[in-house]
Amino acid sequence: QVQLVESGGGVVQAGGSLRLSCAASASVFSINDTGWYRQAPGKQRELVASITLDGTTNFSDSVKGRFTISRDNAKNLVFLQMNSLKPEDTAVYYCNCDASTYGNSWYDDYWGQGTQVTVSS
Repeated sequence: QVQLVESGGGVVQAGGSLRLSCAASASVFSINDTGWYRQAPGKQRELVASITLDGTTNFSDSVKGRFTISRDNAKNLVFLQMNSLKPEDTAVYYCNCDASTYGNSWYDDYWGQGTQVTVSS
């Protein structure tokens, strides 16, 4: 069974920084594309940033220049560095991975449980 565990969320003042981490369970053999999504109250879940296996990144316009995404393929970790945070960044942030498990050749889509990020003005 695959589990993605996010950490690093919290409360921060506007202009501050947070670093989110996503750790995949030991059953994960390989992660293909991965990314971070967020969902604010009353809004749809939206893509924040993504990174492919070869390191190609993509960001939503609202976070370009402020957020960076990175990964550690050897440890199946994904990070989201968030700088210059704004109150509108307040949301639950979810890690998403396209991953395969040991003994299987296919990839499935997995989600973490989410971590709350609150930016106060």
